Amino acid sequence: RLDESVKEEADGVHNTLAIIENMAEFRPEVCADAAQQGLMQWLLKRLKAKMPFDANKLYCSEVLAILLQNTDDNREMLGELDGIDVLLQQLSVFKRHNPGPAEEEEMMENLFDALCSSLMLSSNRDRFLKGEGLQLMNLMLRERVNQEELLTPAFLPPSLSSGPSPEHVCSILASLLRNLRSQQRTRLLNKFTENDSEKVDRLMELYFKYLDAVQVADKKIEGEKHDMVRRGEIIDDDTEEEFYLRRLDAGLFVLQLICYIMAEISNAGIPQGGERGLEGPSLSLTAAPNLPAEYAENIGDGKNSEFLESEQKRIMELLENF
Repeated sequence: RLDESVKEEADGVHNTLAIIENMAEFRPEVCADAAQQGLMQWLLKRLKAKMPFDANKLYCSEVLAILLQNTDDNREMLGELDGIDVLLQQLSVFKRHNPGPAEEEEMMENLFDALCSSLMLSSNRDRFLKGEGLQLMNLMLRERVNQEELLTPAFLPPSLSSGPSPEHVCSILASLLRNLRSQQRTRLLNKFTENDSEKVDRLMELYFKYLDAVQVADKKIEGEKHDMVRRGEIIDDDTEEEFYLRRLDAGLFVLQLICYIMAEISNAGIPQGGERGLEGPSLSLTAAPNLPAEYAENIGDGKNSEFLESEQKRIMELLENF
């Protein structure tokens, strides 16, 4: 009932969204309830309304991303409400120009977060393809929107300080290798053979960089474990989880992704790189065989146990041939 053309009522909308955000933080189960009560439908309607960009539109994108974060029911509802099309329509605004102020850039990031969460559901991936989402993503890359966000070229420079993080690049490459089929997959794999396999060399640079960082963290954690045992303290599951999170922060997740990518391209018969390649004592005698297995054990897809089992099996088969 609130009329956002009236400032006081627009503030009311903003404050209401703040209440929902705070509730979702300390009671995550409210996300499914709120969506069922019509909040998601309202958010989508507000996002596509022909109104000037303002703080409420930004907040709507943020709350939508929160609703889709960890709830498959909400992801399914988004698809049924044609929400994938709404997200693509909103993102298409940025296909030929970068977002303006910082708030508009934040909204674009929220929309991408919402889209990525929604694509965890296979039915939404079909809707994404039918809605020409892949073509839109390609167009945004070709038009060099946010040039520092371009993927393949950013994989090459020794320093990524002005580009996307290695975690983002490796996550996208791993996802592409996992999901692309036939000609699209072949085109991606061929990228690793270009210019004397320079991308394989870059992959190896990242491998040794993150391996060193993780080994430093592991050594420190082992020292702490030794001290705890010496003091008679119990290393329980919570403590082990804390240690594992620290290893992830040190770069373990990126290292796992790199090893997974190496296993994929190695099984595809990609030639060795010019400098170090995918073989040699440094790689074969370190953590490479174990890291993708550890990665496989910790992957998940919401409550889709069938996906989890098949993906774990596929990764282990890759390792057998690595």
